[in-house]
Amino acid sequence: MKSKYKGIFFIILSAFFFALMALFIRIAGDIHFVQKAFFRNLIAFFFALAIMIKNKEKITIRRKYLPDLLMRAVAGTIGIFCNFFAIEHLVLSDASMLNKMSPFFAILFSYLILKEKLNLRQGLIVFLAFIGSLFIVRPTTELFHNPASIIGLIGGIAAGAAYTFVRRLGQNGENKSMIVLFFSGFSCLVTVPYLIFSFEPMTAKQLAALIGAGLSAAGGQFSITAAYFHAPAKEISVYDYSQLIFSMLLGFVFFGHIPEFMSIIGYAVIIASAVMMFIYNTRRKDV
Repeated sequence: MKSKYKGIFFIILSAFFFALMALFIRIAGDIHFVQKAFFRNLIAFFFALAIMIKNKEKITIRRKYLPDLLMRAVAGTIGIFCNFFAIEHLVLSDASMLNKMSPFFAILFSYLILKEKLNLRQGLIVFLAFIGSLFIVRPTTELFHNPASIIGLIGGIAAGAAYTFVRRLGQNGENKSMIVLFFSGFSCLVTVPYLIFSFEPMTAKQLAALIGAGLSAAGGQFSITAAYFHAPAKEISVYDYSQLIFSMLLGFVFFGHIPEFMSIIGYAVIIASAVMMFIYNTRRKDV
């Protein structure tokens, strides 16, 4: 139970950090998504490296963890590229909705790869949270016609796969900081060819925004990694939808966006889903 509570706390914390990251990415303006991804991961890399040095942890890649580290890194990098591309080419709410498909795929991949059981009630509660998110983002018809929507969906699938491998690495005892370090370093290396030939000069404001995005992403990565270390996707993924609520609050504070009545209904549905999942899993543990 204590482990599950930690998982819930960390996944909500990660939702806040990723909402903050999206805000900074939006503020950064018209910079290519690959360049944005580089700065996002570069800061996370040095953040993880500093933590490992401070804690005197060995910075070594153990062979038995390498396949899962590579799968986490590849899936995570695809997820970031697709998400940032969708943010650039879609309505922000549509891009957010597609990215929030990741909890569904995290549960699916956990069932297929980790053999974690999923019962009907848990599946229905997660689906209810998804319905609540639809009230908030209200996807436009463009979602079904713009090719960027398919790319955004691929990003959600990739993110779900990445979280599944984080879960397996945690179950097998890999260091959390090492997972973040490997993923961030891998993602940075992938972007190097683009940066060599197509680097775009940035203003001080854009650089500051990307640094903010990188720091937020580092917080989000460490939090999401810790979350899936402590609990399976089926028990905590529903809480990841709190990112939509954080995004709405940040939008109001920084851009003056006022939630519509339908959004408020969505908030209520998502919060109710989270409470239902919490109560259900608590009772199952007590039986």
